[in-house]
Amino acid sequence: MQYLRTCILAATSRRMRMRTAATGRSAWLGEWPLPFALVILIAGWSLKPVFAMNGASNLAVGVAFVAFFAGALVAAILATRHAEHLAERFGEPYGTLMLTLSAISLEIATVVTVMLHNADNPAFGRDTMFSVVMIVLNGIIGTALLVGGLRHHEQTYNLRGAKAFLSLLIPLATLALIWPDFTVTTGEGTLSLVQKVFLLVMSLLLYAAFLVIQTRTHTSFFVAEGEAMEQAPAHPQSPHGWAVHATLLLAYLVLVVLLAKLFAVPLEAGVARLGLPVALAGFAVAVLVLAPEGIAAIRAARFNQMQRAMNIGLGTALSTIALTVPAILLIDLFLGRTAVLGLSAANMMMLVLTFGVSILTLGSGRTNAMQGLVHLLLFLAYVVLLFSP
Repeated sequence: MQYLRTCILAATSRRMRMRTAATGRSAWLGEWPLPFALVILIAGWSLKPVFAMNGASNLAVGVAFVAFFAGALVAAILATRHAEHLAERFGEPYGTLMLTLSAISLEIATVVTVMLHNADNPAFGRDTMFSVVMIVLNGIIGTALLVGGLRHHEQTYNLRGAKAFLSLLIPLATLALIWPDFTVTTGEGTLSLVQKVFLLVMSLLLYAAFLVIQTRTHTSFFVAEGEAMEQAPAHPQSPHGWAVHATLLLAYLVLVVLLAKLFAVPLEAGVARLGLPVALAGFAVAVLVLAPEGIAAIRAARFNQMQRAMNIGLGTALSTIALTVPAILLIDLFLGRTAVLGLSAANMMMLVLTFGVSILTLGSGRTNAMQGLVHLLLFLAYVVLLFSP
């Protein structure tokens, strides 16, 4: 009998080891985008001189744009997947914060890379920030409200958290994107040295204070208040520890930055050759960095996790303004450039209208599909202005 038990235990242990090994192999096979992105990166760097000398045809520019964009997008999605594993490991509100900061680090790195490459477009940073705000507040949140509303009719979230996000987002965005149009010390849409330093320091201080509130003193503001939620399908159990996920997250972030540097070359060439709106470059970068966060927010709303969707969406918009503005201003200060931050009158109207609708939408703690449709209408109006200003 003892011999039989020993044999059974040995067989069970062997099966568990085989299952663990198979799971580990499957997990590493899921990292196929890493060599895929590396191949695109190597090919891109070898062909970069061709684009730099304007020796490429329109077809080649288009193919390069799609390839670099696809490589960077896949790397960004995989980076967010590893951030989600870390988020599940550390819980809320830290999990959503990690997702948000991973997306913002992608955006800042991409914006800085493209700005350093393309000094002839001083409004690129502004266009990207404005695109992020419009895509998040109208596109992503609008879609999340519509998808969640159609499936669950009415959804709830913590009103105090939404108010905390908006109370910082609105003044910071106003100072960054509207204030420069009304200053008279420098040219239209720009800031003086004193104004740049003030905005840079205030943005960082306010965001640091917000992080303390979100993670230390008022964490209950950013957690659902006990409403029943449908359980979303969890990510498959990963055989990797948090250190492996953190390392892979860093690797994918580096890949995105390097691909973004290549992505800027055909992007600039394509916009110039086809006579497309210059602001389209900022929109393309915003779509690139927001795709993973948008998927996560809409997925959360679909499974009645509106609090998580709000944390991702509003957190991304706030982090964009609070951290990208200092990055742009630091480039200005150290390289002696003058970035254009002020919006046009039409875009200014869209920003004010978006904030007004957001205050109404997020002022009750309950959402429905109709509110989502209104936000999507504003997003479509923004896209129309993008191509027909």
